[in-house]
Amino acid sequence: MALASSMSRASHVMTYRLIGVTTILAVWEAAGASGLFFRGVLPSSILIAKSFWRLMGDPVFWGHFGVTFFEIATGFGIGSVLGVAAGLMLGMNRYTGKVFEPVVEYLAATPKVVFLPILLILFGIGVGSKISLAALSCFFPMSLSLAAGVRAINPMFLRVGQTLNLTLLQRIAMIYLPALIPPLSTGLRLGFGIATVGALLSEIKLSNKGLGHAAMQAYARFDIPTMLAILIIIFALAGMGNYLIGSLVKLPGPDSSRRIKSPS
Repeated sequence: MALASSMSRASHVMTYRLIGVTTILAVWEAAGASGLFFRGVLPSSILIAKSFWRLMGDPVFWGHFGVTFFEIATGFGIGSVLGVAAGLMLGMNRYTGKVFEPVVEYLAATPKVVFLPILLILFGIGVGSKISLAALSCFFPMSLSLAAGVRAINPMFLRVGQTLNLTLLQRIAMIYLPALIPPLSTGLRLGFGIATVGALLSEIKLSNKGLGHAAMQAYARFDIPTMLAILIIIFALAGMGNYLIGSLVKLPGPDSSRRIKSPS
């Protein structure tokens, strides 16, 4: 019965998604054919599909894709590692959190593009500045999410760790990290999305490689179908990354706090 109910809900969700996509396409086509916009601004979805398939066979496009993927993946990895370390320090040490967390929060609210001139001076106009901006963008949501998660851990588990004389590494591995799966998942998803924005933004501002650069080149030629096809690919890349993170970092169930065992 439960399986049938779950399959029914999944079927309804898929139906609603298909209806939503169909509605968006219909509105897009109607708006493009209405004459309310400049010619070519809203091209037919057929033209966008043709541009998409042309890009799939274009080695130059795949070169841009590889550069962007490398920048996002590397920046996301660096920002995540540094963010986890900073989040643990901010959350585990009350004094450190009081001193540095307000600074991290203020910087997190700052548009990361303002750091781009500094990064260009430090790393040049190559991939280094793009990776560093992606890492910087990922660092803040990861560190703040982990810090909040550390402070939300049940103090009973920490007292058990002290009673058993666990070392710092043992407490991190046996108490903190298992309890931090939800904030870790949230931080990774937010960090990946913002790292993607950071890398693409830096490519748009100053670069001769990457999907952001390719999209701006298409815009400069007023090749709107190609530009939109590239944007769709970027959306797909971000969505796939978010899906993979959600699949790899499984959120525990609502009763997970009852299943966490004391370290032994």
